Amino acid sequence: MLPVASATGARRPSALGRHARSALAAILIGASVAGSAVPVPAFAKGPESLADLAERITDAVVNISASTTVESRSTGGRTMPQLPPGTPFEDLFEEFFNRRGNRGGEQRGDNETPRQQRKSNSLGSGFIIDSAGIVVTNNHVIGDANDIQVILSDGTKLKAEIIGKDSKIDLAVLRVKPTADRPLKAVPFGDSEKMRPGDWVVAIGNPFGLGGSVSAGIVSARGRNIESGPYDNYIQTDAAINKGNSGGPLFNMDGEVIGINTAILSPTGGSVGIGFAVPSGTAKPVIDQLREFGEVRRGWLGVRIQNVDESTAEALGLKGGAKGALIAGVDDKGPARTAGLEVGDVITKFNGSAVKASSDLPRIVAATPVGKTVDVVVVRKGEEVTKPVTLGRLEDGEKPQLANVKQPEPESAVRQALGLNLSGMTDELRKRYSIKDTVKGVVVTRVDPSSTAADKRIQAGEVIVEVGQEAVSAPADVTKRVDALKKEGRKSVLLLVASAGGDVRFVALGLE
Repeated sequence: MLPVASATGARRPSALGRHARSALAAILIGASVAGSAVPVPAFAKGPESLADLAERITDAVVNISASTTVESRSTGGRTMPQLPPGTPFEDLFEEFFNRRGNRGGEQRGDNETPRQQRKSNSLGSGFIIDSAGIVVTNNHVIGDANDIQVILSDGTKLKAEIIGKDSKIDLAVLRVKPTADRPLKAVPFGDSEKMRPGDWVVAIGNPFGLGGSVSAGIVSARGRNIESGPYDNYIQTDAAINKGNSGGPLFNMDGEVIGINTAILSPTGGSVGIGFAVPSGTAKPVIDQLREFGEVRRGWLGVRIQNVDESTAEALGLKGGAKGALIAGVDDKGPARTAGLEVGDVITKFNGSAVKASSDLPRIVAATPVGKTVDVVVVRKGEEVTKPVTLGRLEDGEKPQLANVKQPEPESAVRQALGLNLSGMTDELRKRYSIKDTVKGVVVTRVDPSSTAADKRIQAGEVIVEVGQEAVSAPADVTKRVDALKKEGRKSVLLLVASAGGDVRFVALGLE
């Protein structure tokens, strides 16, 4: 497993692995078959020179210097880091530093703990999108800096102020005041959706503090999810991107910005040919909102979703196979509830855009204007249904509430089905497993360790709420529904399983 790092060096885990190059080497070298040489295929030739392009766009690329002043306490000639207020170890650290600092010298009075300031500096890249002084970079480049300078290609330094920033897409918009004798040059955005794997790109930035560095490569892939945030949709490129390139532009051959360099995959901290850029199609709407409002106003649907695998698709009777976003929870006060979306619906299209996987939906919804009414296409019990939904606004820290399902009175009989021991809900079981009063259904009291249910991590104390998208309240309901699905020729059954605390998920189990 190799680490993924921001282009300023902060590492994060990734599941991406190493790529063998022996097959490519064999192709390039050529081989001999039956005594005759196999012709080496002619690879697409890149541009003979990128000098004219680089000369045209380099002046719009800037270096970003961000400084954060951190307060520290000097004790006995040594500097003690400033601890969080109220920490129980503050007195202990202070006593330790005093003893070491005062060893062999005069004791310092209790009130003599002068505070010192130290600066934390970071370097990154950015680019000018408006000659009036609007600069774009990564949010992680500036962080919580209280002194930001934009350094132009000729070395001119301009003090910058923050217009707005967004940690979810990792973008920040700055403003500088251009001087009369040094007009600023801006570059336009291009259409990242038109970029294809194999297209040539150019990256310009400030790697390792070496400003104005130009590197070239191709688009390696699109739509990469490196699990850095909720809206991952990166362009992958093999153009050399290193520490300090963060926030810099990725250009197409027309000199248009089609990406913002943000992260690299590297075991060493240097470029190994796998870099990631935020597509312009994702970045531009966020930048526009930051310029207009100073914040991002994202659309909100009010659902909790999960992916659709092959077993789940079969259990739901999806004709198109494993695709879409399966609704596992609906916020009682959200737009989805008002529009009539239900737990068990599979969203396949949102506002005209196909939802191929659950990870697509949050990104599409977030990019849709607040208050806009859109058509949401769902598959419900095998039938396609279209629901108009008026989006709300996503607020940070929202915790969706799950839909409540009305249930008949429970029974106490115990039956076996699907490798599960089941029981109707009782006060004793609620107490034993700490099941919330709002959770209704059939309680799992034992799981056969050799069953598929155990493989799918169903556990005793969880509650089956639905079987095959029908509510159940007694073990007999479960077995009856399973028998009906078998008669219909289904190979799997979809269970809606609730935890003791009320969180639900869908689990598909085989019926063979």
